[in-house]
Amino acid sequence: MCPVLGKAFSQISNLKTHMRIHTGEKPHKCAQCGKAFITSTDLNRHMLTHTGEKPYKCVQCGKAFSQMSTLKCHMLRHPTEKPHKCAQCGKAFTRLSTLKKHMLRHSIEKPHKCAQCGKVFSNGSALKTHELTYTGEKPHQCAQCGKAFSQISNLKTHMRVHTREKPHECTQCGKAFTRNSTLKSHYANHTGEKPHECGKAFDRSTDILL
Repeated sequence: MCPVLGKAFSQISNLKTHMRIHTGEKPHKCAQCGKAFITSTDLNRHMLTHTGEKPYKCVQCGKAFSQMSTLKCHMLRHPTEKPHKCAQCGKAFTRLSTLKKHMLRHSIEKPHKCAQCGKVFSNGSALKTHELTYTGEKPHQCAQCGKAFSQISNLKTHMRVHTREKPHECTQCGKAFTRNSTLKSHYANHTGEKPHECGKAFDRSTDILL
């Protein structure tokens, strides 16, 4: 078990690898640029940036990538036909099975209604959590710095500031992030794409505001 996070592993070798997140140890070093990585798998992925090999090709535009994860991120930016439309809210989906799952949300009874905005919930606990956004109550407090949050999920993400855990790692360069959303934005640095357009293209949506 990890003494920092309490996370448990079935293999001692996996625990040792995990502990490098906390110790900062990166024993696998690139012979070409000197960049170091926690695991040999991460190093092997990084080496593709030096060889120039790009085995993963987009079927829509033909652009090639060295990593499958980067290709998947790129594919999300292509407009996709969505023939299956929800009759109740108008949201469209590429697959009929996804539409059917979505329709279940409309069929589930939601008797708990927010008096502030009218949003409805299937259970009382979900409503109470939602209402915290209006009351300003923050029952989840960080034991290390005292900062409080209305949502337990936000507290868990905040704790990474103290533990220095960065579970979301870029497969291209090895840079790690505390949030998955930050990693997705980081991928634009490798693909060169600027998906946020307002007459001019930007790497990140935040740049539009500058």
